Amino acid sequence: QVQLMASGGGSVQAGESLRLSCTAPGFTSNRCGLDWFRQATPGEARRRVATITDDGTITYEASFEGRFTISEDKTKDTVYLQMNNLGPADPAIYSCEPRVPPCKTRISRGPGTQVTVSS
Repeated sequence: QVQLMASGGGSVQAGESLRLSCTAPGFTSNRCGLDWFRQATPGEARRRVATITDDGTITYEASFEGRFTISEDKTKDTVYLQMNNLGPADPAIYSCEPRVPPCKTRISRGPGTQVTVSS
């Protein structure tokens, strides 16, 4: 089974930006679409941040729209999450997974990437 690997996290100051990447070999050819999630603490439910479908339709959870931007580069099998004006509510582990349920049997979510924000 192939894992979607998220990367690009790190430690930033409040107000700064990060761009996360999510990639897996051959991901685009599977036509799965992708969801970005975040989980602030281990005991908290994962929260959907943004979605891009195989045909390029984009949706955001309401509180992230306008500040986060999802995009893709199919030539690189990569989906990005641009996060601007990061603040104290944003520290979390950010992960990505296939949107279409049948894809989840052959492409799995990886460990995610940690984002921390200091004031």
